[in-house]
Amino acid sequence: MQFQKIVFRNREGHELAGRLDLPLDEKPSAYAIFAHCFTCTKNLNAVVNINRALAREGIGVLRFDFTGLGESQGEFAETNFSSNVTDLVAAADFLKDNFEAPKLLIGHSLGGAAVLQAAGRIESSAAVATIAAPADPSSVTRYLGGTREEIEKKGEADITLAGRKFKLKKQFLDDLEQVQMEDTISNLGRPLLLFHSPADDIVDIENARKIFETARHPKSFISLDKADHLLSEREDSLYVGSVMAAWAHKYIRLPKEERQQRDPADNRIMVRTGKKGYQTEIRVNEHSLIADEPIAVGGANTGPTPYGLLVAALGACTSMTLRMYADRKKWPVEAIVVRLQHEKIHASDCRQCETEKNGKIDHIEREIELLGELDDEQRNKLLAIANKCPVHRTLESETIIESRLKD
Repeated sequence: MQFQKIVFRNREGHELAGRLDLPLDEKPSAYAIFAHCFTCTKNLNAVVNINRALAREGIGVLRFDFTGLGESQGEFAETNFSSNVTDLVAAADFLKDNFEAPKLLIGHSLGGAAVLQAAGRIESSAAVATIAAPADPSSVTRYLGGTREEIEKKGEADITLAGRKFKLKKQFLDDLEQVQMEDTISNLGRPLLLFHSPADDIVDIENARKIFETARHPKSFISLDKADHLLSEREDSLYVGSVMAAWAHKYIRLPKEERQQRDPADNRIMVRTGKKGYQTEIRVNEHSLIADEPIAVGGANTGPTPYGLLVAALGACTSMTLRMYADRKKWPVEAIVVRLQHEKIHASDCRQCETEKNGKIDHIEREIELLGELDDEQRNKLLAIANKCPVHRTLESETIIESRLKD
C-alpha cells in the first residue's frame, strides 16, 4: 500500500495531519474517508489493516487525526462531536479540491456516529460503513464514571483513556446531548453497512440493533464474533476490510473496466514490502495478490511464499496448456488437477542432472490428474505436452535477470 502524507486546514484554520492510503502504483478508482474512534488516532492498527484491504481493491482512503489529536493542531479540550463532523467535511472538501470527492465514508466507534452525521453534508458520499458505532453518541459519557460529575461541577476534568490523559470540558457533554441521531439515520439516503461485535464491552451491540432498525434499505449488518471494540486481533480488522471492499464495489460503482484497459505490451508487475514484517503486496495488471512467509520464520502467513507463487505459476501454466491442447483436439477432458511440491535436494541425489553434483538444487514434483474418458495414447500425449508448457520451459532454461536501482 502506497501513501501520501496530507495536511489540510479545518474551519478554524488548524492544520490537520493525515495519510492518503493508495493502491499499489495505481490511481484510485474511488476515494474514501476513515474517521477514527474517540481519542484514537489515524495510526490505529485496525485502521491501517482495513485501509490496506480497500487499497488492494482500488480505493484510496484518507485517514486523519481529528483536531487536537495525534499530529493535528488545536486543543482537544476545545473540540466536541460537532467539531469532529466539521473536520470530516473539511477532509471531504480537501479531497474534492485536490484529488476527487469521496464516495465512501467509514467510521469507527464515535467516528462511526460522526460519518452518519456528516454524510448529509458531503454530497459526493454514496455509501456509509460504520464499525462499533453508538446509536446515541451521548451514551459514551457513562464510561466517564465519577469524572462526569466533576466536569458538571467544575466545568472540566482530566480523564485517562488507553493510558493517555485528556482534558474534557462541559461543552463536550452539552454538545453530545444535542445530537439527534434518529432522524439522521432514518434520512441517511445512502447504503449502510454496520459492523459490530456481540463481545464489545465499550459500545454494546444493542446500538447496532437500534441503528439497523432505524435505517432504511439498502442496509447490511455483519456480526464480528468475539472481536473487541478496537479490533485488536489482526484477523478481525482484515476480515472487516475484505468484506467492506466487496460491499463497496456494489454501491460506489467502481469503474473497474477502465482499470482493465491497459496496453497488453505493458506486462510490468509491481511488488511492495512495507516497513514491518514480510507481507508483500503484488499488482499484476488489475489483479491484487499477497505474498508472505510462515509464522515460524517471522512472517504472518497472510499469503503464499514466493516459492509457493513460483510453483503455483508452473501448476497454472500446466493446467491451462493442457486445457488448450485438449480443446484443440476435441478430446473429452472434463478437468485437469495438478499437484506440486517444491523442495531443495542435494545435487548428488539427482540421477538425471547433468550438472556437477555439489550443493543443493531445486526439485519440483508434479502430479497431473486427467479427468475424462481418455485412452492411454491421449494421456501420454498430454503428459508430453505438460513438459512443454511455457513456464516449465522458462524454469528449465537459462534466464537472464537484469537489476538496477531506481534513481
